[in-house]
Amino acid sequence: MNFRQFTLGIEEEYQIIDPETRELRSHIETILDEGKVLLGERVKPELHQSVVEVGTRICADVQEARDDIRLLRQCIDQLSRKFGLRMVAAGTHPFSDWRTQEVTERNRYKEIVEDMQDVARANLIFGLHVHVGVEDRNVSIEIMNAARYFLPHILALTTSSPFWLGRPTGLKSSRASIFRKFPRTGIPDYFDSWSDFDNYIKLLIKTGCIDNGKKIWWDIRPHAYFPTLEFRIMDLTTRVDETICVAAICQAIIAKLYKLYCQNLGFRLYRRALIEENKWRALRYGLDGKLIDFGKKCEVDTRALMLELLEFIDDVVDVLGSRREIQYVHTILREGTSADRQLRVFEEKRDLKSVVDHLVEDTLNGVY
Repeated sequence: MNFRQFTLGIEEEYQIIDPETRELRSHIETILDEGKVLLGERVKPELHQSVVEVGTRICADVQEARDDIRLLRQCIDQLSRKFGLRMVAAGTHPFSDWRTQEVTERNRYKEIVEDMQDVARANLIFGLHVHVGVEDRNVSIEIMNAARYFLPHILALTTSSPFWLGRPTGLKSSRASIFRKFPRTGIPDYFDSWSDFDNYIKLLIKTGCIDNGKKIWWDIRPHAYFPTLEFRIMDLTTRVDETICVAAICQAIIAKLYKLYCQNLGFRLYRRALIEENKWRALRYGLDGKLIDFGKKCEVDTRALMLELLEFIDDVVDVLGSRREIQYVHTILREGTSADRQLRVFEEKRDLKSVVDHLVEDTLNGVY
């Protein structure tokens, strides 16, 4: 059983902040020029100029991934400070308005805006993407089908966007709600085989819906060009420990489902419509709500289901060498997610600028 195939790649999308106004600053081009010298292709622009995306190398394990993420955050922090700016890791900015943000001057982004108009312009959100290597494409579809069940669990662990346009939304993940407006998003349905999935992509290309598979923006997807499964449901986690914990959980879920697959043991598949019910609960309540256990046909406290998830993956985490990283789940369950911490600051200060100040500091937790 080849567990070495489960390599990790992590992408994070950071906010560029003006420390005086605490608003987003459209400044990517300046940071990008120097960032390319330091990081090469591991730093990229995004649709809005106030967003900077970074990506790790292909990492053999979570320890390598941690080293890379720390280095990337250090570099972007130092570059931001050089230009009198700051960086923040969170799913939305508490009060900046998308209508005042400049779009990056790249053909790809111009095409997206031309195609989707205000749906694209308003998509001022920041995500965490985790790639897990799976060598066999047919196997990857089988694993993706089963892994969909755990997507709401992962979202609940990563909520970091309780504010939007200057007000608390009542959602722990406003980002997930905003992104729903894009086409080809959310929980995918299951596919019978890689050929079934490939035919779906070819049909969309043939009929002019997309020009390549990267415009499939599901919460989990096979990457269009690389042999990975990509988890995309997460808000950008504020702390490095949170990012690495979630990446390790994604890797362990894939490894456990692969182990079951190799033993000819199936994992029950649920329809997209059912899993979407749990996704709604996760984005609304985060860890403080209940998810549906479809096997038992009842509601269960989300925190209890997190402990069940740890039990489910327990027999693969030592092989992957990620037990210490995954144990950070207990800290998240005790202290809450970034969304919970932001809401506590707001309840105490009644000031969204104080929330931004908190995020600037919390983003560097464990970085240096």
